[in-house]
Amino acid sequence: MGTERINAFSDGVIAILITIMVLELRVPHTTDLSALRELLPVFLTYVLSFIIIGIYWNNHHHMFYLTDRITGGILWANLHLLFWLSLFPFTTAWLNEAPGEHGQFPAALPTAIYGVVLLMTALSWIPLSRFLIQCNGGPGCPLALALQSGWKEMVSPILYLIAIVLANFVPIVSCVLYAVVAAIWFIPDRRIENHVMANK
Repeated sequence: MGTERINAFSDGVIAILITIMVLELRVPHTTDLSALRELLPVFLTYVLSFIIIGIYWNNHHHMFYLTDRITGGILWANLHLLFWLSLFPFTTAWLNEAPGEHGQFPAALPTAIYGVVLLMTALSWIPLSRFLIQCNGGPGCPLALALQSGWKEMVSPILYLIAIVLANFVPIVSCVLYAVVAAIWFIPDRRIENHVMANK
């Protein structure tokens, strides 16, 4: 099987998720700057979730660039990734609408659940990449060679776990750690691009 339909389906799901999230940005009821200041936390969490989803879309595109064939296992692994991505609008909205004790932002439980979704999304990337490598030539295939030495893949789950634990004590620090992971991945993964250029 080719990759056209899985790419089109994944692109469509991700586009819908971004659209759902932006609908959570409510128009202020007043026209002064104080109304915008009140919406700043909501806007920042939207930006963070938008960037994270964009990172997955970007890397998904790069990974499938070196993929010629797919199997049923790859289809299910891709759906597994999309399932966790599909929870972003819910967790982002909950993070925005549930104040913590004494009204401080953010609240502990929504912050931790947001981190759990981030962690599970990151972990769902592992079986997808392994199935793709297995189906497209094994350890010596171009995709496997391009994805080797992935320190980001090892660091990100660790930071997510730390952030989930800290959410019970200092939720704002957890959000900072989520943003740090996003910053690590913000620059597109150059391993695949470099591998393609080196083999032209």
